[in-house]
Amino acid sequence: MLNIVWLFLVLGSIVISFFNGTTDAVIASVTDSAKMSVTIILGLIGIMAFWLGLMKIAEESGIIKSFSRLLSPLLRFLYPEVPKDHPALDAITMNMSANIMGLGSAATPFGLKAMKELSSLNPEPSTASDAMCMFLAVNTSSIQLIPATAIAILAAANDPHPTVIIVPVLLASLCTVTCAVFFAKSFAYLSKRKKR
Repeated sequence: MLNIVWLFLVLGSIVISFFNGTTDAVIASVTDSAKMSVTIILGLIGIMAFWLGLMKIAEESGIIKSFSRLLSPLLRFLYPEVPKDHPALDAITMNMSANIMGLGSAATPFGLKAMKELSSLNPEPSTASDAMCMFLAVNTSSIQLIPATAIAILAAANDPHPTVIIVPVLLASLCTVTCAVFFAKSFAYLSKRKKR
C-alpha cells in the first residue's frame, strides 16, 4: 500500500510540474536528492560497520554476558518466563545495547535472533507469547542515550549542531519505553486474568 502512495506522489508531482512549467526544477531536485542520499548512505555504512564490529568484539570478549548479568534484574522484570541462562537474554541484551547507542539498523539482526529464541520458548506457535510482545514493545520504543544514526545523518547534512538532539531524544525515548512497558505488562495481566 505504501508503495502505491509513493508512486502516486511521485507521478502526481511530475504531472503537476508539466502543468506549472517547472519540470526542469523537479528533475534537478530529483538528481540532487539522489546524490545527497548516496552521500548519506556511504557515511552511514562506515558508522554501521564500526558499531557492528564493536558489538561483535563485545560479544566475543564476554562483555555482553557481563552486561547481561548487570541488566538481569531488569530482564527478570521484563521477561519473567524466560529461563535465566537462555540465549534469548543475550540476544535481547545485544539488541538493547545497539538501541541504546541509537543504532536501530545494527539492532535489527540481534532483534531477529532474540525473537527467534523467544519463539522457541513459546508453547503456542500461532500466538505471540507475553515475552515476545514485551520484546516487540521495548524494541520499538527503545531508550536511546546516544542517537548515533540521527547524529550521523544531521552531520552528513551539514547541520552545525548535530548533537543538540541528544537530550530531547533521551527524554522522548524514556517516555515511550515507559508507556510501552506499562501497556505490555497491563495487557499480559489482562490476558492471564481472562484465561482464568
